[in-house]
Amino acid sequence: MRKNNPGGQTQFLPIFMCLGMSVGTAIGTATDNLSIGMCVGMSIGMCIGAMIDAKNRKAKNDVSAENEDIEAEESKDT
Repeated sequence: MRKNNPGGQTQFLPIFMCLGMSVGTAIGTATDNLSIGMCVGMSIGMCIGAMIDAKNRKAKNDVSAENEDIEAEESKDT
């Protein structure tokens, strides 16, 4: 069986997309404008999820670049 996420890192975009749609549905129902509420909620959730995913991806890349620098220094020493 193949894993969809081989790095094991949590993907936040779908999580926040669903949460945004839920909140948007609640707000849309309260304001009697369900379709607009769902769209706005999903859009906001997608933006938040994408920002968190990008932040995590950048942090992971920074750590891997730092590890490569350390390995390069160690190989120079030997």
